[in-house]
Amino acid sequence: MIRTVLGALNGGFLQTLKLFAVTLAGALPLGLLLSFCSMSRFKPLKWLTRTLVWIVRGTPLMLQLLILYYVPGVLLGTSPWAPGESGRFLASAIAFILNYAFYFSEIFRAGIEGVPKGQQEAAQVLGLTGPQTFLHITLLQMVKRIVPPLSNEVITLVKDTSIARIISMQELIYSGYAFLKGSHGYSGLLWPIFFTGVYYLAFNGILTLLFGRIEKRLQYFS
Repeated sequence: MIRTVLGALNGGFLQTLKLFAVTLAGALPLGLLLSFCSMSRFKPLKWLTRTLVWIVRGTPLMLQLLILYYVPGVLLGTSPWAPGESGRFLASAIAFILNYAFYFSEIFRAGIEGVPKGQQEAAQVLGLTGPQTFLHITLLQMVKRIVPPLSNEVITLVKDTSIARIISMQELIYSGYAFLKGSHGYSGLLWPIFFTGVYYLAFNGILTLLFGRIEKRLQYFS
């Protein structure tokens, strides 16, 4: 029995890791792009981006995922998502990327705006272009400022992946819950659900140590 449970939980954890990795890979660059849009001198773009930030941050991720997964099928008469786990994973990945990109954009914006204006003006006096100023002056200082809030969001992302079970994606919590409702030939088993906490604690512990080391490496910008 234990081997069966651990096998199922390991499979669910792999799906959780996959969703986590895909979300970070998509949300980080998109969030940086959105932060530039929210600081744009072009007012319509700036206010459109900030309105979207307000909407996404003000509504639950679970609701966004349900809308993305079910509403297109209602409007189109047929679901655009592939049947089975691949379609559920794709819908979850898109919802998570969009949600976290808007959260990350606010962190990036605060980090960029926190760099003293005088340093950017000095870079212009030295003849640096806008991109050169960002890469050589702003970026590393921004990274130091955003690591603590970014680490909190990343750890929250690990736990938020469990929301994907609302559309039956077979992530870690879904795999543990399956033993309670009678899958895999077992019924009424509670301990697999609680044991999923060990996976989350271990993974978040690794991430906490990793971000701690990153913060120490960036101390020389103090």
